Amino acid sequence: MTFQIQYDILKTRNSVGCSAHMPELRKRKHPRLKGYDYSSNGVYFITICTDNKRCILGEIKGCDAPDESSFQPSQCGIIVRKEIEETSSHYEGVAMEKYVVMPNHIHMIISVNRASSAMDERQNGAPGVSHPMVSIPGIIGVLKRKTNKAAGFPIWQTSYYDHVIRGDAEYLRIWEYIDQNPERWLVDKYYT
Repeated sequence: MTFQIQYDILKTRNSVGCSAHMPELRKRKHPRLKGYDYSSNGVYFITICTDNKRCILGEIKGCDAPDESSFQPSQCGIIVRKEIEETSSHYEGVAMEKYVVMPNHIHMIISVNRASSAMDERQNGAPGVSHPMVSIPGIIGVLKRKTNKAAGFPIWQTSYYDHVIRGDAEYLRIWEYIDQNPERWLVDKYYT
């Protein structure tokens, strides 16, 4: 049977009702801000969820007494915390300003602040520059790969949430949200 005949048979089957039983695939939205340069200086709020939102990073103890609640990391949670804390040392001009590891997700505030002269040199391909141009997607990709490798299995969902922080009031609101996240676990939208 030739390819064309097989194709025609499949096409005929689908036209007589077979496709009615197949659910329409959801179109995946591109999560990044269109046209935005994620390697530019700025402050970014990042949330990454575990695969299928499994609570594999640890657990919150004392949820019924918010002032006494604390996060107890699992082995995966310890690996993730270590990699987050080392992130700033891997990139010139990148700082992990605030983060929290939760049972099934992490929140981070990452700032990128490279001197314009260093950025200009890198963009012009100056020889001897040891630190490559880095972007938020690149930082997150490395963090995910390193934690997956150290854990020995895939920890994370495919994508992540990002938000460009604009202004001091927004920065403080997000900082407080991250700081209070363990105490608010029972009402957290990621709580499972």
